[in-house]
Amino acid sequence: MNQTIELLKNRRSYREFDENYALPKVELQAILDAARQAPSWMNGQFYSIIVIQDKKIREQLVKWNPGNPHMLNSSVFLLFIGDLHRTKIVSAAHESSYSIDESVEPMILAVTDASLALENAVIAVESLGLGSVVVGSIRKYGKEICQLLDLPDNTFPLFGLSIGKPVVEMKVKPRLPETSVVHYDKYRPYAYSLIEQYNDTMEQFGEARETKRWSQKFSDYFAEEPSMITDQLLQIQGLLK
Repeated sequence: MNQTIELLKNRRSYREFDENYALPKVELQAILDAARQAPSWMNGQFYSIIVIQDKKIREQLVKWNPGNPHMLNSSVFLLFIGDLHRTKIVSAAHESSYSIDESVEPMILAVTDASLALENAVIAVESLGLGSVVVGSIRKYGKEICQLLDLPDNTFPLFGLSIGKPVVEMKVKPRLPETSVVHYDKYRPYAYSLIEQYNDTMEQFGEARETKRWSQKFSDYFAEEPSMITDQLLQIQGLLK
């Protein structure tokens, strides 16, 4: 098996980093270059990446999200934002309308492009012998982050990426059974026993941060009253009516 596939199959998240390790500028640039070369719909590149270097900003992010201290302790923290402000400028220059709040399609484009850039960054980090962890919970403080970082209208924070030199080795986390995820030609029903099997697999894996069985965790999550924080932010940022 080639090295790239081996790297992909063994990727894992790291949350504890050497606080004294400084990522060389040339490696940071390589990670950013790899991220920016990700696939993009019509080459629209509907995202931006903010390299958070200011310690005070990173401290504030951790105050809002104390469960993720690595946002401060990692060597680098990148913030990926959906960016439809750039194309608003383009539309203004061409004196054309810009009705991006009429449909969810523009947001899907931005989220997809940013996600692909994020994954390229993650793999670039792994290839350098470093570690990373994606932080999606920043969206809980999207409004505050927009204000803190002076994000313009038609942009919205999506996720962060902590990058550094791991100090704790992590095991590769098992994934759902392939037959419950991969389908050929048509979506094919599968037995719920596969989910129960995965519950057992994850219980045996024994990740300390997990307090519930996999199925119970998501049953509870989707049974809760939906949070409208992201919806409200998108309205404020001119992306949703």
